[in-house]
Amino acid sequence: MSSHPDPATHAYRKDLADTALAGRVIASHYADPLIRHIARDTDLRSMPSDEGEILAALALGDAFRMLDSSRGWAWGYAPDGRVGYVSADAVSR
Repeated sequence: MSSHPDPATHAYRKDLADTALAGRVIASHYADPLIRHIARDTDLRSMPSDEGEILAALALGDAFRMLDSSRGWAWGYAPDGRVGYVSADAVSR
């Protein structure tokens, strides 16, 4: 019996997954995370919406390993490894 990795700490969706998960999960595309930094204090959320559950508070300068940025939201890993969404304008190089 195979089990999927925990989506709270492994970035995968049906349309996109971290390349580190290739062979473990099925996704339309795979990508390597891009190292970005948090440009202002912000919240990591469970979904791309201000209504999403707050998973963590991220501070200015925190590293964010981004896999996707679209429709005003960036998706990736927080410094502690949790996966979620932050407002795209809170992410910089």
